[in-house]
Amino acid sequence: MKALCFLGPALLACAAPAFANVTVSSPVNGAQVASPFVLIATTSPCLSQPIAAMGYSLDSSTSTVIVYSTSINAQVTTTAGAHTLHVKSWGNQGASCVTDVNVTVGNFSAPSIPSNAIAVSGIQILPNWQASYDSATGNGSATGAMSLINSPSLSGTAREFVTTYTNYGGERYSVLFGTDSTTSNFVYDGWFYLASPTSSIANLEMDLNQVMSNGQTVIFGFQCDGWSGTWDYTANTGTPQQPIDTWLHSNQTCNPRNWATNAWHHVQVSYSRDSMGNATYKSVWLDGIRQGLNVTVPSAFALGWGPALLTNFQVDGLGTSGGATVYMDNLTVYRW
Repeated sequence: MKALCFLGPALLACAAPAFANVTVSSPVNGAQVASPFVLIATTSPCLSQPIAAMGYSLDSSTSTVIVYSTSINAQVTTTAGAHTLHVKSWGNQGASCVTDVNVTVGNFSAPSIPSNAIAVSGIQILPNWQASYDSATGNGSATGAMSLINSPSLSGTAREFVTTYTNYGGERYSVLFGTDSTTSNFVYDGWFYLASPTSSIANLEMDLNQVMSNGQTVIFGFQCDGWSGTWDYTANTGTPQQPIDTWLHSNQTCNPRNWATNAWHHVQVSYSRDSMGNATYKSVWLDGIRQGLNVTVPSAFALGWGPALLTNFQVDGLGTSGGATVYMDNLTVYRW
């Protein structure tokens, strides 16, 4: 395609080459998305020129949506099938920069949940949440404070997590929400709001633990890893009696510091386990964009717990000291 130059109030076609000076954090290249999907992008100066505008178009269309800003947070509507999204920026002297992202649009907006699934909703408002420092993070400390608030909120009551830390410490927030030793399929479904700034957040962790009929605990450990820029999952690389809890990187991208701040984000994770406690991580959706995982790992731990369904939410710090505020709303766990 021809590059587009921004000249005064108009967009004109020109022969200047396109330069990849635009960062698209959502959707990732090759993503499967539903329509509409969320486009989040930023730009730095284009060929050393201050930015006059950004925009985007689809495929070979000459219609370009223009935003007079250095960032875009928009919903893009299009037809099913394969598309190329052209995300652009223009300098104030006519320079043009563009990044192309390939997406496949289909019915990928939500995990499949059968009608007979058991749903525990409103988990964020349960009164028995607890907070504790995760000694496996850093060599410092962390503390956390929680409260129920009505703004920002989607349901009218969200839970606020205020975390402070030193030396990369992480604070774990957990709640027991039931008991069920037999079901083996789960969907974790929650909304999260990251207050600005997010520069102190290394990782956001969202776990589910289930004690099986044999007394062993399956740990579905899952996190958005800002160090590696990936979705991570846990595996027991030892044995149930002598466990080694290990984080593994998936091939799907995620970094909490790339999430738009002061806005709600929808996270859905689909996983299952077999009778031996092998966990299969199927897919994760962030703001309606599906990322396939399709990995199976051993995840049974002989912890001596009583019957439990437990979820953890953890905020890990980045740097020698700092803090972060995150809100959770409409947290639901489906099981069948």
